[in-house]
Amino acid sequence: MEGTGELQLDAKAEVTNQLLDFQWKLGMAVSSNSCRSLKYPYVAVMLKVADHSGQVKNKCFEMTIPQFQNFYRQFKEIAAIIETV
Repeated sequence: MEGTGELQLDAKAEVTNQLLDFQWKLGMAVSSNSCRSLKYPYVAVMLKVADHSGQVKNKCFEMTIPQFQNFYRQFKEIAAIIETV
């Protein structure tokens, strides 16, 4: 689907990276230099990924709670599909 932000994978596509580790933590931004009181919850995620040559890289990113809930829902859908294979 172009333009929707969804990634479509071909079933025959070669997997080029391997997930080695998945860590997350819940955080709360309480203030910043431009705002005294944020009270902004977020989820910080760190992935450890090995590429096809074996080189390991860390990928870190933050998500809002709604983004993380959507991320989690997608993983549950993937798990359900994998169980049927």
